[in-house]
Amino acid sequence: MTDRRMETLAAPAGLPHASWLSSVPRTVVVGGGIAGLAAATGLAERGVQVDVVEREAYLGGRVGGWTEELDDGSTVTMNRGFHAFFRQYYNLRNLLRRADPGLSMLAPATDYPLVDADGRQDTFRGLPRTPPLNALVFALRSPTFRLRDLVRINARAAAPLAAVSVPAIYGLLDDTDAETFLRHINFPDAARHLAFEVFSRSFFTEPSELSAAELATMFHIYFLGSSEGLIFDVAVDDFAIALWNPLRAYLDSLGVRFHTGVSVESVRRGQEFEVHCDDGSRLTADGVVLATDTGGLRAVVDGSPDLGDEPWRRDVAGLRTAAPFTVLRLWLDRPVDADRPAFLGVGGHPPLDNVSVVDAYEHTAAQWAERTGGSVLELHAYSAPGNGEEVCKQLVERMHELYPETAGARVVAQRVLRREDCPRFGPGDFAHRPTVVTPDPGLVLAGDGIRIDLPVALMERAATTGWVAANRLLEHYGLGGHPLYSVPTRGRSNTLRRLAIAGEGQLRT
Repeated sequence: MTDRRMETLAAPAGLPHASWLSSVPRTVVVGGGIAGLAAATGLAERGVQVDVVEREAYLGGRVGGWTEELDDGSTVTMNRGFHAFFRQYYNLRNLLRRADPGLSMLAPATDYPLVDADGRQDTFRGLPRTPPLNALVFALRSPTFRLRDLVRINARAAAPLAAVSVPAIYGLLDDTDAETFLRHINFPDAARHLAFEVFSRSFFTEPSELSAAELATMFHIYFLGSSEGLIFDVAVDDFAIALWNPLRAYLDSLGVRFHTGVSVESVRRGQEFEVHCDDGSRLTADGVVLATDTGGLRAVVDGSPDLGDEPWRRDVAGLRTAAPFTVLRLWLDRPVDADRPAFLGVGGHPPLDNVSVVDAYEHTAAQWAERTGGSVLELHAYSAPGNGEEVCKQLVERMHELYPETAGARVVAQRVLRREDCPRFGPGDFAHRPTVVTPDPGLVLAGDGIRIDLPVALMERAATTGWVAANRLLEHYGLGGHPLYSVPTRGRSNTLRRLAIAGEGQLRT
């Protein structure tokens, strides 16, 4: 939190603690991922009684972790793959500070190189921190971006990339897909494939299926809107060990009750809410936070005819997921070359998007590698429809091409995760995306698929909506809320903003 232009959203006013009320409010949080845990934290810290219901046996949602036993009898940790904890993820990091004020659970990653099919490599190491100098230096030192490419760019049409204003950017670009937008501004093909496609596919979406407004917002978050930079931190151990077990202990100390391995089937609305679970239990509450993934939210609302009104229910029913993704984790009998980066972003080697050397940063994996003399690698295909078995075969082939030393390695064990539960951010989706607030004052939504008019994405969107959901219910109960933080909600340069306004008509034509 070093950016002097970071914006602060003041906490809603109210009583400091629920003990000041005539009765203590009860809230059920449905979902124990980042959004649900942020909401539970915000509520419990103000003395609200909180029950968290999570369908998995572990917390963290799509950033959860668990243990598995390999064929050799060793116990290993497993999760859904690499996640980058960027420095501008202010609200997520403040959540993690509840359990670890110094954030010793995170360690800096020195770089995240990108490589394409022709062997050209980009790096984020050593970039200036001041926008727009950071983006300019990145472009000029990139092998895929030449000075003549900079001259050819349609500056007026491209101005929204440098002068993003949230939420206004969605009115300007949300109906356009990212690929069409980049072609329209004459963005060089090689740079587009290496840099922008990596960002696009981090949303589990091909550029032709991603809203151009989302792409512009990402560019704002990670480049021109923030001086925190593109270098990030990673968890020093499996997510359960490093992140969620300590946070659960903190929430236990506040009286939060966890119900894991339990799914919510419906929510009934009368004088109070009644949450019906698949184990036959029923929880009554004054407020409910639905902090599930997209499919879970649709299922709960569909099974709860009392909730909301018809337009809201229609918007929830219209939510869609992105393409399926695959994570292949391999335990190999030998190490990779010592100079391999911990993370490598990949372009032009479909379906491979990322190679992670897990034992380079995760303590439990490092222990396994040291004991066996092997290595733990993770191969990611962020947008990989089609046959899952064929995808895994192709991932291994791409690994052998990029890391030839693995071609002769024996696979001691492997685990495959293939999921299709990430929210879609397609052209035109923004206008109908449900927000934290619902037609029911005591019911709020949270999650990385929920609309919030701030420049946040991925894990930070989940955390931010969780805090906002807590604040809405706290305000409903008459209690004070929590401050939130954001990168600036609009571009920093007055000149670029004026250019963007001048280019708006050109974009619309």
